[in-house]
Amino acid sequence: MKGHFYRRGCTCKKKRCTCGSTWSLVIDIGRDPATGKRKQKTKGGFRTRQEAETAAAELIYELNQGMYLQEKNVIFKDFASEWLHIYSEKNSVKPGTIRIRQHEINKLLPYFSQLKLKDITAKRYQNALNDLKEKGYADNTLDGVHRTGRMIFKKAIEMSIIKKNPTEFAYLKKNRKSIEELEEQEIPKYMEKEELALLLKTSANKGLDLDYLIFLTLSYTGMRVGELVALKWKDIDFDEHTISITKTYYNPKNNTLDYQLVAPKTRKSKRKIVVDEGVIVVLKEHMLSQKKVQKRLGNAYLDEGFIFAKTDRQPGYPIFIKTVENRMSRLLKLAGLNSELTPHSLRHTHTSLLAEAKVGLEEIMERLGHCDDETTRNVYLHVTQEMKKEASHKFAQLMRSL
Repeated sequence: MKGHFYRRGCTCKKKRCTCGSTWSLVIDIGRDPATGKRKQKTKGGFRTRQEAETAAAELIYELNQGMYLQEKNVIFKDFASEWLHIYSEKNSVKPGTIRIRQHEINKLLPYFSQLKLKDITAKRYQNALNDLKEKGYADNTLDGVHRTGRMIFKKAIEMSIIKKNPTEFAYLKKNRKSIEELEEQEIPKYMEKEELALLLKTSANKGLDLDYLIFLTLSYTGMRVGELVALKWKDIDFDEHTISITKTYYNPKNNTLDYQLVAPKTRKSKRKIVVDEGVIVVLKEHMLSQKKVQKRLGNAYLDEGFIFAKTDRQPGYPIFIKTVENRMSRLLKLAGLNSELTPHSLRHTHTSLLAEAKVGLEEIMERLGHCDDETTRNVYLHVTQEMKKEASHKFAQLMRSL
């Protein structure tokens, strides 16, 4: 099997070309089984004959070893759309995850949109990541973009569209952080027990309808707000004092009628939480109150069994996640607490108070529905480190009292 070489567009006819032309190669790759006609592989753009010969040798080796792959002329934009469909069907992912993946694909489109997959080189892909970094995107955003890029090209290889993965050795440039930043990073905002008590007292005395139950449940369970909003009465076992979390609420457009109940964030997110009797008592009180509203409104009330349901317009439909965020912001101002806290801060608060109560990290992870979570782990380690310091201080005090 031989390669034929020729210089494209050469006019100088010199031994060492000076007119800027390039070398090309033509290699027979067998016969088309359907037509019996000879098939040839042509490739050009080589600066020297030696480069063309090297490429030809590599191609001939692949043909002889049965490793040759005829790469397809598929453009990135089309395949990224096809991949997203395959990804959503295969993994049964939530609509929110699909929206994030599409957002990450959109970050890559300005660089690759109309390019053929086979023409996207490792250098071109790395340059795209570097350019996104220079544009100021956060490390978390870039991690997501690169993760999606890797999945797209991996699937292209699996489908025999390309033979080389341009993302294989790509890397993300990270900002070097100071010692102070390293010490402070990943410790989210959470409340001390006195601050939580004040928030709950404020919600009981000055809260709007449902406020006390909302923030009592969030702080005593550590559940996510989407999980709270999706709760139905059938999820509560009043005898065993447990709450079963099997779903989460999804409504990105905040359209009351157009919500979805989808699977929780991870496999571990489906769980059963034992709760304090005080939470059960308040839930029972709310159930009685809700039944009175249902009786008063009759057929106007959508009885789907939601615990945290609207009572004004579209009564019976679940409240918005945004409503919980706005309610907490209002209560924080009334209580004079840190206005940067969010409902998710109550999840971190739950972690910190469990750690303070000497509950193990594994038990906390199970309660929160985590397989593993660096943020939760850092809250736990931060709190337990402070407890160790306190133990050391108490020991020193004991010795000084002798």
